[in-house]
Amino acid sequence: MEPSRFIKQNKPLWTELEELLRAIGKRRKTALRADKIDRFTELYKAVSAHLAAMQTYRPQDETTLYLNQLVARAHNVLYNANNSSLAQLRDFFAAYFPKLLQARLPFVGFAALLFVLGGLLGFFSVWRDPLNLHLVVPESIAGHIDPTMTDQPRDNLQSPLMSTTIMLNNIRVAIMAFLSGITLGVGTIYLLIYNGLLIGALAAVFMHADRSYVFWAYILPHGIIELTAIFIAGGAGLYMGYRFFVPGPYSRKRMFLESARESVQLLIGTVPLFIVAGLIEGYITPATLPLAAKYAVAGITLLLLAAYYAFGTIRKKRRDTQSPAAR
Repeated sequence: MEPSRFIKQNKPLWTELEELLRAIGKRRKTALRADKIDRFTELYKAVSAHLAAMQTYRPQDETTLYLNQLVARAHNVLYNANNSSLAQLRDFFAAYFPKLLQARLPFVGFAALLFVLGGLLGFFSVWRDPLNLHLVVPESIAGHIDPTMTDQPRDNLQSPLMSTTIMLNNIRVAIMAFLSGITLGVGTIYLLIYNGLLIGALAAVFMHADRSYVFWAYILPHGIIELTAIFIAGGAGLYMGYRFFVPGPYSRKRMFLESARESVQLLIGTVPLFIVAGLIEGYITPATLPLAAKYAVAGITLLLLAAYYAFGTIRKKRRDTQSPAAR
């Protein structure tokens, strides 16, 4: 199957189905003409067949993901699966978000790589010369670092307030990483490397003081979930920049707007992660628990994230093996 010819031949039908979906959305409270309903059904069947063909011959193609989303939207409208907001929310996090995350995994992985690169630069810079800490880390942070005080009791912290503040700050960082995609990914790259620099520099300071075990016990419990969410948001921003330069068979404007819509969905999917990370950072991180218990919490969060992704991947494979009409 020749992709460019296939797209050129069938694109008018896809566009027509999109326009009908928009019309149905606007007329949600009014009746739709019978001929429009009949045409909608015909288009749904035709585009479902196109999706089946693309999944067979080009399963990883951008057009396949686009058709999958289009057929899913049409399916929801056709079978009134959109009536329950709770059902929509459940389907988003149980099926759609893991599927979208898998499709954009290379960009999420590249975002993680940029963060690690920044972390290594910050670590080796401060490890060679501790005075470099003041060049890498803002003075408002560098002037208050005392490795000997890390494992002191902090029960005087107002945990609910601390949790909310931290959660909002982390969400702000993720939103900035996402919005920086408008700069064609340049701002996103800077934010990821810069945040990696901060963590790497702090890690070097605590290693100099022989306090690495304590440092990571306070970072990892919330950090695994928090950094995962930031990498996803950063990957969303990078994908926006990539689609501007590599639009594929569609126009540059269309693909940039389409990538922005998908990236917003990725960003929305990170909100529960930030909530959980904020709760851990507000309640568990400052608690006077044994350090081994904090490492155990970190391990549990890693396992849960892996289980969620694996479950979503298995669910996606099962749904992909079904015919579009069955779905």
